[in-house]
Amino acid sequence: MEANGIASIGECMLELSGQAGPNWRMGFAGDTFNTLWALHALSPNRPATYVSAFGDDPFSRDQIGFFAQNGIGIGNSPVIAGARPGLYAITLTGAERAFTYWRSDAAARQLASDPAALAKSLESQALVYFSGITLAILDEPARKTLLAAVAMARAAGSLIAFDPNYRPRLWQSRETAQAAILEALAVTDIALPTFPDEQMLFGDIAPQATAERMGRLVGEVVVKNGEQPALIAMNGALQTVGAVHVASPVDTTGAGDSFNGGYLAARLSGHAAADAARRAHQVAAAVVQVRGALAPFETLQAASAG
Repeated sequence: MEANGIASIGECMLELSGQAGPNWRMGFAGDTFNTLWALHALSPNRPATYVSAFGDDPFSRDQIGFFAQNGIGIGNSPVIAGARPGLYAITLTGAERAFTYWRSDAAARQLASDPAALAKSLESQALVYFSGITLAILDEPARKTLLAAVAMARAAGSLIAFDPNYRPRLWQSRETAQAAILEALAVTDIALPTFPDEQMLFGDIAPQATAERMGRLVGEVVVKNGEQPALIAMNGALQTVGAVHVASPVDTTGAGDSFNGGYLAARLSGHAAADAARRAHQVAAAVVQVRGALAPFETLQAASAG
């Protein structure tokens, strides 16, 4: 079977956003799902799979149904009796967001509980994507299982993309996070770090330091830095690609995730890295002009083509 699909591994949560007085809007989001959403919008002819673990409660059923309505499957992801999804709420000060989480017993923490099913979900994928948050929600044996499955997919021909996406509160220690992320980079083809995260985790003094450090481990590195230019490291050379300024952003949730989706979709379509980064900046700029993490497919498509 031709390896044509795109798969993303991680945790999709219930998202409460758009708070106005006592009223909230519920949706579904999470870093790796946000990236897959953009990837799927921009690669509509590729089968899309979200690889996780799900509960059997009404919210989990609604989540799986929402995926299906938008053309996204769950592969062989386990559905676990008695489990339920995690939840987070976004509160905004202007366009800047703060998050409150309820996720300690989320079903996604069991995404590597069936190694054979996990490996099956990653078969025949042109691209497999995961993040440091995917790693952080797993215990050490589950992380090893996940990375073994990713390495197997890579050996079978899948392109592996990884965003370290460091969130200190999810890790036992900085040292544990460093070790796990370095193990992930060892099976990665495209790394998509964010400079402030890398500065916090590894002490990098500038985006160039991040690009050069990761460039010794991974063949293609794109360092994101908010509204500052992205820095690409490939074949020993560095290249900057300017961001798109948005004068009045509405909600910055999901901007970096959507950048990743825009970049990877463009690379899968054969665009050069610099052009892919340009398109990705346009996608991220569109996302910060809508509330919540997921922009309509049409919005993402128009942004990438612009």
